[in-house]
Amino acid sequence: MAERELLADDGVLLGYPPARGAAGDLVLGARARVRSGTVLYAGARIGDRFESGHNVVVREDCVLGDDVSVWSNTVIDYGCRIGHRVKIHANCYVAQFTEIEDDAFLAPGVTIANDLYPGQPASARLMSGPWIGAGAQIGVNATILPYVRIGPGALIGAGAVVSRDVPAHVVAFGNPAVVRGEVADLTAIGHRVRPEPTSTGRYRLREVSA
Repeated sequence: MAERELLADDGVLLGYPPARGAAGDLVLGARARVRSGTVLYAGARIGDRFESGHNVVVREDCVLGDDVSVWSNTVIDYGCRIGHRVKIHANCYVAQFTEIEDDAFLAPGVTIANDLYPGQPASARLMSGPWIGAGAQIGVNATILPYVRIGPGALIGAGAVVSRDVPAHVVAFGNPAVVRGEVADLTAIGHRVRPEPTSTGRYRLREVSA
């Protein structure tokens, strides 16, 4: 691994060998900032200006674009593809074979699953993470299930369990997550609001006093 203006704390492990065997060298782009406790596995390819919090793990065979930030206690399991300018907050788990496109955001505590049949013989053969489109925003403690596709610009509410595809540029929340409206209708951005149901089954955001 070529060190190009790398700023790394003590206690960082770079190029950690995976138990699955040889995976090639760690490729880490220019001007990375890697904080203590972080483990970047051999075989990962990470673009320029990567920034980690503490105790971040990026496994082998992952490809991360430029300007990606991953905050404390987050694990990105092997074989993931993550685009440019993606922000993944603290305490997230990104399962194997997940794909996240440019400019997406994962809030704290997001969990991504990839196994439809845990413990069954078909598990490994059918394992696949979700696809999260460009600019999608995933709320705090949301759970994204295997094979799900979340469209570009979609907004997933806090605590949602996403078990089916979500179209582009919509708001979805609940367990299971259901489309509640359009992102374009969120006129109260920047204000304190609460969702209220309408007669059509959709929701509107009503501003509330502080």
